[in-house]
Amino acid sequence: MWEYTDKVLEYFRNPKNMGEIEDPDGIGEVGSLDCGDVMRLTLKIEPETEKILDAKFKTFGCASAIASASILTELIIGKTVDEALKVTDKQIIEELGGLPCAKIHCSVMGYDALVAAINNYRGIDKKEGNVICKCFNVTDKHIEEVVREHNLHTIEEITNYTKAGGGCGKCHPEIQEILDRIWE
Repeated sequence: MWEYTDKVLEYFRNPKNMGEIEDPDGIGEVGSLDCGDVMRLTLKIEPETEKILDAKFKTFGCASAIASASILTELIIGKTVDEALKVTDKQIIEELGGLPCAKIHCSVMGYDALVAAINNYRGIDKKEGNVICKCFNVTDKHIEEVVREHNLHTIEEITNYTKAGGGCGKCHPEIQEILDRIWE
């Protein structure tokens, strides 16, 4: 059993902004039903100001995924698109009062869904890099960014942040190559 903060439990039990916006301006979907969590974020954006008027989420995931998505929507509603992009996975964790190490990927998934929704709104296909982890659809570029940003040194740490390597394990050699290349 994971140790959750009272705030995580509150947002899990009473999620805010759960659902889906009809006719959204931006849609971001991340994760994989084949192997685990999936999160879908929909946004309503005022075109003249690029202010996020509404944000709703749906997730197939654990308490941490629900709480992360819920608090993310509260953090971005009322902000401009550019201001929302400054919200980080670390900020989501801080706002929740912390997450267990094995659940950090939920905050990253929330941030990734936000970026995907804004890119969708802007008409940008932002899936860069080669898919390394087919179970969770994680690219080498994303792994490299997370390794550098969070100073990660092991596959287990990468899995905690991205879920990459947490499924079938076939990607472990490629993840290790990325780690070796970065930290040589």
